[in-house]
This record gives sequence, C-alpha cells and structure tokens, in this order.
Amino acid sequence: MASVIAAIDQGTTSTRCMLFDHDGKVVAVGQKEHQQIFPRAGWVEHDAEEIWSNTREVVGQALGKGNVSSGDIAAVGITNQRETAVVWDRTTGKPVYNAIVWQDTRTDRIVRELGDLGGGAERYKDKVGLPLATYFAGPKVKWILDNVDGARAKAESGDLLMGTIETWLIWNMTGGTDGGLHITDVSNASRTMLMDYRSLSWDEDIAAEMGIPTSMLPRIVSNSEEYGKARAQGLLAGVPIAGSLGDQQAATFGQVCFTKGMAKNTYGTGNFMLLNTGEEAVPSKNGLLTTLCYQIGDKKPVYALEGSIAVTGSLVQWVRDNLRLIGGAAEIEAVAKSVDDNGGAYFVPAFSGLFAPHWRSDARGAIVGLTRYVNRGHLARAVLEATAYQTREVLEAMNADSGVDLTELRVDGGMIANELLMQFQADVLGVPVVRPKIAETTALGAAYAAGLAVGFWADEDELTAQWAEDKRWEPAMDRAQADRYYRKWGKAVQRTLDWVDDDDD
Repeated sequence: MASVIAAIDQGTTSTRCMLFDHDGKVVAVGQKEHQQIFPRAGWVEHDAEEIWSNTREVVGQALGKGNVSSGDIAAVGITNQRETAVVWDRTTGKPVYNAIVWQDTRTDRIVRELGDLGGGAERYKDKVGLPLATYFAGPKVKWILDNVDGARAKAESGDLLMGTIETWLIWNMTGGTDGGLHITDVSNASRTMLMDYRSLSWDEDIAAEMGIPTSMLPRIVSNSEEYGKARAQGLLAGVPIAGSLGDQQAATFGQVCFTKGMAKNTYGTGNFMLLNTGEEAVPSKNGLLTTLCYQIGDKKPVYALEGSIAVTGSLVQWVRDNLRLIGGAAEIEAVAKSVDDNGGAYFVPAFSGLFAPHWRSDARGAIVGLTRYVNRGHLARAVLEATAYQTREVLEAMNADSGVDLTELRVDGGMIANELLMQFQADVLGVPVVRPKIAETTALGAAYAAGLAVGFWADEDELTAQWAEDKRWEPAMDRAQADRYYRKWGKAVQRTLDWVDDDDD
C-alpha cells in the first residue's frame, strides 16, 4: 500500500521534491537550484527546460533518499512560483523564449498602454481582482508574442501553448507532445489577469485586448482532484497527479488556514500574506489582491485577500552577492545583532517597483537616513527590518479591508529561522508571530491537496489536527517606539517613488 505523498515545489530559485508520510512528516528531500538570467536591468528569466530537467532530477534524489519507488507513492502534488509565464510549441515541446519571471518589469509599457484604454490600473480589477501590474502573467505572454519572431503567427494558427510553471510541468509529466495534459489550477489561473474570479473561467474580452489567442490557454481545474497519471517512462510512472496550487496558496493550505479570518505570511524570495475570506470574494480598497485561496474538487471555491511584497529574502541574497556585506544568508542575523537598532538607516528594496499596498512600478530601491555613524551592522539590521515594515503595511491594509484586526500571524518560509527578525516582526505588528513545527508548509500544502483527492487523508479536519506550534514571539517593544520606526519607514518609501522616467530603457 502507498505510504507517502510526493510534492514537487518549483520555486523562484530552486526546485524540490519532498516526500511526506501520513503524519505530515518529511521522509526525504531532493533539491536543485536553477540559473537566474538577467538580460537587462529589470528583466528576470528562467530556462523552462532547465526547470523541467531539474524536476526530474530532484524526484530521483527524493526517491533514492527515501528508498521508495513509484508504487509507494499515493499521489503527487505540485506547487510553483506563480505568475512566471512560459510559452511553448505544442508540436516540438520547446519554449519559444525563456520563462519570464514574476519579478520581471519589462511589461511596464504594455501595462500602461492597457490602462490608457480606460480605467488605468483598475481596468480589469472588478473581473480579475488584480490591478494592472508587471507582476502578472498575461502581459508577459503578450510581450513574448509581440517580441519573439514568428510567435504571434504561430499562436494564431494554434501551434503555441501558454501556462504558468505548474502547467508546463504537468504537460511534460503527463506526456508532453504525446498527449500531455494542458491544465492550470484556479489559484494559478487567478494570477494571469485573464480569469474571471467569480465564474472561474477565462475572460475572452481581456484575452482579446491583450492579443492572446484563447487556443493557447489551458483548461482550468480545481486544486484537489485527480487530473491524470504521470507518464509511463518517468520515475513517477502511473502515479496520480492530484494536487496543484500556486506557492502562496499552497502555504496557506499547509498552514491549515481553512477557516475564514485565518492568515499566514510566507517569508521567501518575497513576502506573501494571505487572509482566508471564505466563500466570499472581498474587493480590496487598500491595495490588496482579491484572489483564489483554494478549491477542493467540486466544492465551492474559497477566496483570499493577498498582500504581495516583491523583495524580502532576495534582499538578503542581494547584499550577499552584490554588496558582499555578508558571506552567507544565515550570517545576517549575527551581523544585525552587533547593534541595538538601525542607526537611523532604512532600506526600501523597490528593485521591481513596489507591490502591495502601493503598486508603483515607477519606484526603485533606496537606502536613506545615512550618516557617518551608520556601519555594517546597521545596514544588516535595516535589511531585516525592511521585511517587517513591509509586512505591517500589508497587515494594516488587510485589517482595513476585512474590518477585523488579525490577532496572530502564522509564519513560514526560509526567513522564519531568523529569530531577530521574528521578534522585530512581532514588535512592529503588535501581534504574536507563530511558527509551526512543520516549517515546509508550501510543499506540505501541495501534498495535502493531492492526498485529499485520493483519500490518503480523509478531510480538512484530519489535516488541522496535524498542525502544531513550534514557537511564539510576543510583542515586547513599546508601541510608541514601534510606531516611530514605522513612521520613518513611510518617509523612506516616499523617497523611492517617481524614479523611473518614460525614456528609461
């Protein structure tokens, strides 16, 4: 009898395969990083074929380490970096261009031109829950069709397919050019700017306005159902593919935020806070996204408010790789602890503009408040504090939209190992920050979705019973002091705006 669920977690910097047992415990992990491609300032690409190759490799690693074969796996779930767009030839199986990553800002002109048709950034918001922004997948696909030789003609003749990363992986995993399934789940589809979030169907008018032929679009499915089986010649031969969620929805699922009003914050490359709003889609008046949270089989969809922050963990990578301020990401906590505060320095990492709640693609990064007193420790602290301040901006927007103040914040992702950051986060928010015992919530969420579909777990109640608290940070800073710091952060943000000019390349 099958004893594990496999989860493929295709992230911004690496791909992992994790095996989970019935208790939600990790049995084995395979992981491999992929190349980050920066052709020009503001452009970020991935090689989709490299990602598919790495996916096969990490599955092999996990199966080897866990000493399991495909017969031991009840199902596989997939979770992925959202919004990153791939366009490929259905006949050859080859991408026509690199995947354009969610952080990429090259579609700024496309986004502005669409807004100029009427309504500005809010043009499609009532239908899709999203503002016009470079973040989302639809304009990225338009850019590929407009700029790759022959792509538009091929698309219009029905030869090209598009999708976010889970679509690309599932198509390849189920046979590729030999009958591969061309599907996307509701959570990923809700990030294209092409799906009506009420009907859960593609909006043909928006697709036409973006110049995207509907023949390219995948079929939309729920997050938890048996889609098909993995191809016979692969390591997962015959295993049901039964779960698919965008990474932040997967983390929400893995944190068992199944009840209206529950929220989680993931600290990864960027930060993403999701608040479960139940079966009601809540339009945001405060710069948040109305998005799909999850849909289990043919049940009613559950919605969320989301605050997306572009740069948090990747800022730590940037000061490591570009400034050489630290030798390794883990070192930043020790350097930041060498001082008591930020020395008056604030670091606003608007490398790709600002996401929630500002949505300003004209912003660029800035370090402000510098004096000769500021040293390496102060800058390290400012780097960490930037994550906490951006999270407070999102939390305040969430409280305003929902009408209910959050009482605690469940956290996950790589940065939650940084205890200095977690304490400062609690201090700045004024609410407890709670870390779960099983920290791999994104992969776990994909495993949970797949396991529910095949009966490996009975229902959401069984999953909720597995969640356990590892550590809790209570606010310890004087509120007036926290508010002073946050006020200064707001001034720093203002200094980053209106930096990009129309004639900038």
